[in-house]
Amino acid sequence: MELKDKIAIVTGSARGIGRMIALELASAGAHVVISDVLEEDSQKVVQEIKNMGRESIWVKADVSKNTEAAHLIQSALDKFTRIDILVNNAGITRDNLLIRMSETEWDSVIAVNLKGTFNCIQAATKSFMKQRSGKIINIASVVGLIGNAGQANYAASKAGIIGLTKAVAKELASRNICVNAVAPGFIQTAMTDNLPDKAKEALMNVIPLARLGQPEDVARVVRFLSSDATNYITGQVIHVDGGMVM
Repeated sequence: MELKDKIAIVTGSARGIGRMIALELASAGAHVVISDVLEEDSQKVVQEIKNMGRESIWVKADVSKNTEAAHLIQSALDKFTRIDILVNNAGITRDNLLIRMSETEWDSVIAVNLKGTFNCIQAATKSFMKQRSGKIINIASVVGLIGNAGQANYAASKAGIIGLTKAVAKELASRNICVNAVAPGFIQTAMTDNLPDKAKEALMNVIPLARLGQPEDVARVVRFLSSDATNYITGQVIHVDGGMVM
């Protein structure tokens, strides 16, 4: 219960990795604000958290819009009066080869993944600075470190998140606010489940541990970074990728 009664916000937490992060933080004692545009799935996660004996609310927010990110942060403060942990997980993909990528495919990924992370951090910073404490964890990707064909937009957005993490970590360190990033590799989700067998075999050849990661693998690292055990860790990128990037 190392996060007992801490208040956490997790964006993009209706499904997949975001959902698992929210449940992991709740299992450690945190009360969690679920933020996503998917109402039915979000409400299911809220109920799962309440079943653990924690408090939880859903706030619908398109984090690519500054006003909605601000509404998310204010809704959390209205309910809980403080925020201790902000996990920026909301993200989308619009994969295409560079030569075929439309402006809309580029702009939408940058808007949600990178601008959305900026919007939420900016909206929450005043509260963190006032209380002189806080943990910000941004979900990046190994693709932001090594690139990936057909994902120029996604790779750029995730590389941007890494740079943003380091810049904000330097700006907020004097207020005792720790800012770190987690860079997952290939995690078993609905998207990877649909990969052809040959594609899965090719993945195994580049992952030293020879298996896909699980959402829990990412969630446990986020839990660690959210705890007081990491009060002297900031500006770091932790790879959760089975050894792909060493």
